[in-house]
Amino acid sequence: MKGFFDLLARFVPPYKRYLALNVLFNVLTAFLTLFSFALIIPILEMLFGLNTQTYAFMPWGSGKLDAVITNNFYYYVQCIIERYGQSTALACIALALVVMTGLKTGCAYMSAFFMIPIRTGVVRDIRNQIYDKIVSLPIGFFSNERKGDVMARMSGDVTEVENSIMSSLDLMFKNPIMIIACLTMMIALSWQLTLFVLILLPLAGLLMGGVGKRLKRVSLEGQTQWGVMLSNIEETIGGLRIVKAFNAEKKVSRRFTGENEKYRTIVTRMNRRYELAHPMSEFLGTATIAIVLWFGGTLILSGHSSITAPKFIYYMVIFYSIINPAKDLSKASYAIQRGLASMQRIDKILNAENTIADPATPAALPAFGRGIAYNNVRFSYNDGETWVIDDVTLEIPRGKTVALVGQSGSGKTTMADLLPRFYDVQQGSITVDGIDIRNVRVADLRALMGNVNQEAILFNDSFYNNITFGVENATREQVEEAARIANAYDFIMASEEGFDTNIGDRGCKLSGGQRQRISIARAILKNPPILILDEATSALDTESEHLVQEALNNLMQGRTTLVIAHRLSTIKNADLICVMQDGRIVEQGTHDQLMAAAGTYKHLVDMQTF
Repeated sequence: MKGFFDLLARFVPPYKRYLALNVLFNVLTAFLTLFSFALIIPILEMLFGLNTQTYAFMPWGSGKLDAVITNNFYYYVQCIIERYGQSTALACIALALVVMTGLKTGCAYMSAFFMIPIRTGVVRDIRNQIYDKIVSLPIGFFSNERKGDVMARMSGDVTEVENSIMSSLDLMFKNPIMIIACLTMMIALSWQLTLFVLILLPLAGLLMGGVGKRLKRVSLEGQTQWGVMLSNIEETIGGLRIVKAFNAEKKVSRRFTGENEKYRTIVTRMNRRYELAHPMSEFLGTATIAIVLWFGGTLILSGHSSITAPKFIYYMVIFYSIINPAKDLSKASYAIQRGLASMQRIDKILNAENTIADPATPAALPAFGRGIAYNNVRFSYNDGETWVIDDVTLEIPRGKTVALVGQSGSGKTTMADLLPRFYDVQQGSITVDGIDIRNVRVADLRALMGNVNQEAILFNDSFYNNITFGVENATREQVEEAARIANAYDFIMASEEGFDTNIGDRGCKLSGGQRQRISIARAILKNPPILILDEATSALDTESEHLVQEALNNLMQGRTTLVIAHRLSTIKNADLICVMQDGRIVEQGTHDQLMAAAGTYKHLVDMQTF
């Protein structure tokens, strides 16, 4: 259970006030339970003639408090019997039992009442922490993870933690208090009998614990398989067009059916083990009661125990009161083992190292003034086994446009990703105005930059919110002006609700050219001094390319721009064109200079010329 207490130490402290109130009402519940059961003794002893002693009232403070309370309680019961008769006394005792039970159940409700904010709050905090961690982790982390599995950890695993660990919290705090209170009273009644009980209970606990450990292992397998299934669903929906185009419905269906059957097998094993908790605890509890009943009865019949028959019945009632909390505790421990398996998967995200972090003492980044420099940069996705960028040096002066061209896989996009620190270089450095970008705050660095990618990344929201994404306090006039510069204003206003029109999932209601112009409008509104354009027109038709290129030209005016292009016609006017091959810059110069050199660049241009 170490993992359970570690989880409490991490997430429960903000709710310690609720926890204290929960513990208080649990203690009251345990006290009222014992006190209400104590009413059984005078019923048995006095009403049925088992106790013929005559009691006199003892003034408060005339002796030990517990002795005075017991004596006076018997005295009042004796007075009621003498004055009103046994039937009335029995009714009074029964009424007192009802009142005590009402108080007990009220306290039990209040303990649960104060536990609920802890349960819901901790689950909310876990979800928030996972989401914040996902947002903060570098892009490289998700290169090795399935998106569906990450979603499964945030949805299915957190739900499992909520349904198992958090739903068991009340039981984990309430039941030990009840058990300790009952055991204390049992020791007071008969230490010999209680010692015997304390030998039996751990043996039953060991049997239950062995099954619980195996349950955690199976639960981990189940949650992992659920992540695989969710990834499968996510990939199928994302690639549904290809699935249908290649008549692959049966193939993906067979794959999903196989994964689903594997998940069913694991869940069947898991649930069978979980359902074993109740009958196993029921059987062990009954067996323990039977043994204690035999042993205690033997002690009384042999005269070797100071406990009387009525007190032995009270003892057995208290002991029986332990059985249900013990069973609930065992079921809670089973559920917690399932939840800990899910928490283990959640912690893989929460404990993931963020390699793209702010320095301990970040340098101040002045207003962008001189330019960008790649200095003998080397980068690899697999720790130096294969250099994707191999000893590249490049100067990008302020206000100039530098284009990167070359075959797919030559390292162009990686060069662009290194600038905003989506990844960090392994060797060399990248500087902005002479300052190594690793020495400044990531947020300050990225505030200088705007991105327009080949795939327009939009959100299921309105035109207005997509354009203002990441820009605080933008006015309506500024948004409209950005849309006009991006050649997007006309088609936005032609939509049903203008700028408030929802564009659908990933902008599915728009054409490719329209999506790209919304991305450009977003970059225009941000008004960054540095632009990164990653093949922004490569997926467009000729007419859309013309409109988008015009918008890009408007965007690039007066800015320092790094352009990645496959369509070489779009970068003829760049101040510097760099031809990349196998992670190196093999040629650089203007369009005319490179054409005159008749090298790799001219070969690429000739292949695109009809």
